[in-house]
Amino acid sequence: MLDAALAALSEILTPPFRRVLYKILALTLGLLALVWLGLDKVVISYVAVPYPWLATMLSILTGLGLFLGLAFLVAPVSMLVAGFFLDELAERVEFDTTGATGRALPAGQAIWLASKFAVVSVLVNLLALMVLLLPCVNIVAFFVANAYLFGREYFELAALRYRPIEEVREMRRRHRFYIFISGFFIGAFVAVPIVNLLTPLFGTAFMVRIHQRLSREEGVAMAQAER
Repeated sequence: MLDAALAALSEILTPPFRRVLYKILALTLGLLALVWLGLDKVVISYVAVPYPWLATMLSILTGLGLFLGLAFLVAPVSMLVAGFFLDELAERVEFDTTGATGRALPAGQAIWLASKFAVVSVLVNLLALMVLLLPCVNIVAFFVANAYLFGREYFELAALRYRPIEEVREMRRRHRFYIFISGFFIGAFVAVPIVNLLTPLFGTAFMVRIHQRLSREEGVAMAQAER
């Protein structure tokens, strides 16, 4: 598991992964900038105040509020955008590690996975905020939720390139504890601001390797059982 994490960490610094990261960041920041400008115009247009200084204060506070709100959305939005590039990353990892690649996901399934990644990211962050007032509990809840949810989602992404969804879920159930522990490596990325933008790159490179390892072990186990 640690070997897979270290290999994934080194791979996300390679040129193919950096190119995908630049695309993700550009699209994410572009979308958030458009949302910021749109919301700012709506607030300024529909909120009337009698004094110029109050209007200036309102504009500043609106800008700060939008900045903080959109900062919270950077990770979820980047997850959504990254979902459209994860197949490309998975194929690169598969080729680098085995010389062969799985099948690309259908467009509809890729969009569905991208949406799930964004929703999971929002839910995890909201969970952390809800328990923020409980010392230590919020940290534990954040990491446990990340380990479970992101570990599961990235494992499904890697496995779906080789197996139907029913088989993927069955495999995930058989190895649920191992996948859950693996998810803590992804949780460490999500927990660090700015670094969490690398989560899709690391999660994909890491879980492709985890799926390959579990597949090899099951292949050996099945071969021994047939003797």
